[in-house]
Amino acid sequence: MTKILEHLKYTKDHEWVSIDGGHYTMGISDYAQSALGDIVFVELPPVGTKLIKGKTLGVVESIKSVSDVYAPLSGEVVAINSEVTSTPEFCNSDPYAAWMIKVKITGDASEASALLDHKSYREICS
Repeated sequence: MTKILEHLKYTKDHEWVSIDGGHYTMGISDYAQSALGDIVFVELPPVGTKLIKGKTLGVVESIKSVSDVYAPLSGEVVAINSEVTSTPEFCNSDPYAAWMIKVKITGDASEASALLDHKSYREICS
C-alpha cells in the first residue's frame, strides 16, 4: 500500500510538497518511487534557479525509465539535497525524508490551492 502523509500536499505528477511560510520543500511521493523502481540518477537545478509552476525542474532516472520532475509552485531554488544526487536510491528507501529542493515561493498564492490534500491524492493513486 502506498504511504501518503496527511500533513503534506501533492501534485497530480506525484510530487509531495511541504509549505512553511514563504518557502516549500518538495520531493517525489512513495507512489512515484514505487512506480519508477530502483532509482539510479537524480538531476536537480542549481541554487538560484527560477522555477515556474508545472515546468520541468529536474529528472529522475530508474532502471525502468526516465521521468521529469515538475515544479509544484513557482519560486527560486534556495537549497538542494546533495544526498539525493549522490545517493539516488535514498528516494526509494525513504521518499519523504529524501527531499529534493527547497524553494522560496514567488508565485501567486492561488498556485498552492491547486495542490491536492492527502485524501484527493489517495484517490489518484488508487
